[in-house]
Amino acid sequence: MLLRLLYLIFIRLGGWLMLLGRSSASKDVELLVLRHEVAVLRRANPKPHLHWADRAVLAALIRLLPRTVREHRLVTPGSVLRWHRRLVARKWTYPNRPGHPPIDHAIVVLIERMATENPTWGYRRIQGELLKLGHRIGASTIRRVLARLRIPPAPIRQTETTWRQFLRTQAPTMLAVDFLHVDCAVTLKRIYVFFALEVGRRYVRVLGTTTNPDGQWTTQQARNLVMDLGDRAAGFRFLIRDRASQFATAFDAVLADAGIHVVQIPPGCPPANCFAERFVLTVRTELTDRMLIFGERHLRTAVFTYAQHYNGRRPHRASSAHQSPTIPPRISITRESSAGRSWAA
Repeated sequence: MLLRLLYLIFIRLGGWLMLLGRSSASKDVELLVLRHEVAVLRRANPKPHLHWADRAVLAALIRLLPRTVREHRLVTPGSVLRWHRRLVARKWTYPNRPGHPPIDHAIVVLIERMATENPTWGYRRIQGELLKLGHRIGASTIRRVLARLRIPPAPIRQTETTWRQFLRTQAPTMLAVDFLHVDCAVTLKRIYVFFALEVGRRYVRVLGTTTNPDGQWTTQQARNLVMDLGDRAAGFRFLIRDRASQFATAFDAVLADAGIHVVQIPPGCPPANCFAERFVLTVRTELTDRMLIFGERHLRTAVFTYAQHYNGRRPHRASSAHQSPTIPPRISITRESSAGRSWAA
């Protein structure tokens, strides 16, 4: 800003020196043209915006003009007095404004998170939780923060349920099934792995492997799944599957007898069965894409070993604090292969 003032002073001094070599007639003509330009500018913009450097130059030069010429200037004596009062007010204005100091942005984010993640918490409850963390915030301040963020109070906020909360509530009652196929390294025979996933805790159950997943074989795996769940089958209400031909009518009937309603995803919409599809991607990324499969027995051993790791050791982002799901104390499952022989896992 100081450089701007020095620049304007230099320009005005240079203009004054140039005027010394001009005649009086040319100066009078220039004054008439400048007065007309000022009149045009006043019609277009009655109140032009002036910087403080412009005000300083005009205030210094206006006292040298005759009284008749001052009436045609953009700056009036009232403007000069108003600028002076503004400078005096700025000098004696303290930076500390009356009232409470502004609240820290980190505390505002914390209040918003507590209110959104805990719909039943009111202003007093949030105030107490902040006090535990060492932040002394008044309840009225919390109310103003939530009002500015357009978050309703606890009685109203409690009745509003988001889709995320709704889906998390329904997840423990859902199962998802799908097939994973792998081509052998030598024979190029395609082997299918049938699995079921408990959506709530991301616990996967490998139901069997076969090269011919027809409706009869898939129905038998549904019976094995109901037997494996035992008393826990009553806690599941829905099973999500695609519209593959392997799922026969008998498959849905077995699950319906156990009180589980089968939900088919829309045609050509694999993301509707996103939990099972995500497990397929995980198995391919961490297992089958990193090794060669030489047969059904080899694939069965590898998949079951990985399932134990997935259920017991691998952390899941869906679980709180990236914890692994709980493993049942004892797993004893009997499977039936495509050849009719039973084997235990």
